[in-house]
Amino acid sequence: MATYVLVHGGGHGGWCYRKVARLLRDAGHEVFAPTLSGLADRSHLSLSDIGLDTHIQDVASLLHYEDLREVILVGHSYGGMVITGAADRAIDRVGRLVYLDAANPVNGQSLVDVAGPIIEATRPFGETVDGTELVLLPHPDAGMFYGVTDPADLTWMAERLTSHPWRCFEEKLDLRDEQAVAALPQFHIVCTSTLATRDPELVDGARKAGRLWDIDTGHDLMITEPEAVTDILLRVAAA
Repeated sequence: MATYVLVHGGGHGGWCYRKVARLLRDAGHEVFAPTLSGLADRSHLSLSDIGLDTHIQDVASLLHYEDLREVILVGHSYGGMVITGAADRAIDRVGRLVYLDAANPVNGQSLVDVAGPIIEATRPFGETVDGTELVLLPHPDAGMFYGVTDPADLTWMAERLTSHPWRCFEEKLDLRDEQAVAALPQFHIVCTSTLATRDPELVDGARKAGRLWDIDTGHDLMITEPEAVTDILLRVAAA
């Protein structure tokens, strides 16, 4: 039995992994899909002090308090920033990292550094509430921004997406042991459409090592292609 911890991206919550989590559990594995502070079912928390490091601590604390070991830590989109930092904070509890159409940061980078044009494009459509700058504001068709087209999925998402503090996207990753994190086996599941925008050296190396898969779908591939994502996650556990 493998243990998966599934970390969501900006504006989402643990809810976005519902289909994948069910399939992994049906296959006999243990699955955690936490919601990061200030989002979804934790949106009642104050957003004023929430940044990338808060979310890193959310996940590192989960690993500690649930006493999880050899975890397959999966991060989607902005979640790639989070799992990289969480692995650094709890290196003895993480067995493998999976970047799910995610940011692949190095020490000292922010999400703006990694995916500037895409994430900066959301900023003009944000708002400031009680002194906190928020982006990815929810609206009825917000799911389309993430490449989702199914009407039922769009309705489901519209009822759950929440605003995200901009601070999380400009706060830089601060690793304590960069070499230890780099030594962890890293796997990549990406959307076919994003391959051309990624570091060619990283893509080539991961593909040669049998650690890269691409799925021809939208950015929220855990929602649009849950069976395909689950199949690959099971391969990661067996690798």
